Amino acid sequence: MASSTLRQSIGPGILLAGACIGGSHLMSSTTAGARFGFALVLLILLINLIKYPFLRVGTRFTAATGLSLLEGFQRRNKAYLPLYLLVSLVTGTATIAAVSFVAGLLLTNVPGLTGWDPYGLSIGVLVVSGLILLLGHYKALDRLSKLLVALLTLLTGVAAVSLLIRGPVGDVAASWVATDPSPWTLANLAFLIPLMGWMPGPVEMCVWPSLWMFSRARDTEHTASPAEAEFDFNLGYGVTVVTALFFITLGAYTMYGTGDGMLAGSGVSFAQKLIKLYTAAMGGWAAWVIIPAAFSAMFSTTITCLDAYPRSIGAIQGLLTGQDSGDAAPGPQRRRFQLWVVIHLLVAVVALVVAKSGGIGVKDFVFGAMTGSFLSAPLFAWMAMDTINSSLVPVEHRYGPVMRGLCWFGLLFFLVFSLLFVASAFFGVGAS
Repeated sequence: MASSTLRQSIGPGILLAGACIGGSHLMSSTTAGARFGFALVLLILLINLIKYPFLRVGTRFTAATGLSLLEGFQRRNKAYLPLYLLVSLVTGTATIAAVSFVAGLLLTNVPGLTGWDPYGLSIGVLVVSGLILLLGHYKALDRLSKLLVALLTLLTGVAAVSLLIRGPVGDVAASWVATDPSPWTLANLAFLIPLMGWMPGPVEMCVWPSLWMFSRARDTEHTASPAEAEFDFNLGYGVTVVTALFFITLGAYTMYGTGDGMLAGSGVSFAQKLIKLYTAAMGGWAAWVIIPAAFSAMFSTTITCLDAYPRSIGAIQGLLTGQDSGDAAPGPQRRRFQLWVVIHLLVAVVALVVAKSGGIGVKDFVFGAMTGSFLSAPLFAWMAMDTINSSLVPVEHRYGPVMRGLCWFGLLFFLVFSLLFVASAFFGVGAS
């Protein structure tokens, strides 16, 4: 791979990282460290491994065939595209509202914004994100996301390393062997399922890099080869794994033994407790690291989700009506994208207003979206696995025995844990 063409190909994988490093990392990973120390590190690594072949499908399929994964879904099975559209319309609104809500909460830690309404700040984040996308298009998203991902990776890395040097607040080393209470109970499924739902991101994200690849190629006038596209994906995916470990280390080293109360109370109290615990363990200077790192994580997730869901739905609309191939080409597709950005923004604002009037807390709001993403994972995992191994893909680019085996294991994993969650949540299985 030539370095010049490789640089032109890097983008969609970084955007995927920007979408992933949000609620799952900042809230779930940090809280996992606070409640259970390092006991859940292996689960976090396992779920990243399990989702890897599914999330990689969009990149691999488009690089090998020149088609978007959505077009692949349509050609493989006529039911796939409507199913993806239906679930995306529901989960997209919930996800965009949830991540913008957390971004708004974090802004209440910024001097001068302390007394502001977090819901108003969340709406402000949505409006700014929408304007960037409508005025700057893919190019603005690409540039901004690279900056934010680099910033949050650097800052969380600095914080994690400084804590490793300083040492933990409690006996967190023992959590590698055993924790009290143990995370491995049915009663903790209400935490573990959301953690896995967005770790590193929902399986439906498999479509997003596929669509971004067309925009990136149009922006750079270079179409990525399969090797270049997969390097870009692996780079972004690697960043999500590393930052997840950073955040769980931050939670374990600063809050171990206090995690049960992290998500209790109002959203503002969560944001304040998060920063307070870091500064108490690291010193007042940590606020200048943690606040921008945390906000960068959530803002990058907000803007990429506000791009990706409308982009996907606009593409599906083009495919289902036969107007175009849904590859984000200028013209009708761009107009559909802009319309869906506005629709998602307005619906997310309505969701925030309803959440405020209903007194819905940060835990219920965000964890509800995370849980929905996990329960829909088997559907999207099957669609991705079935399409990449179909006759639409040249034999040399289909998954081999190892990746196929990992896909089947992942699908079984999603199904078993989804059934366990349903049995626990609706039928009281495992309730004390």
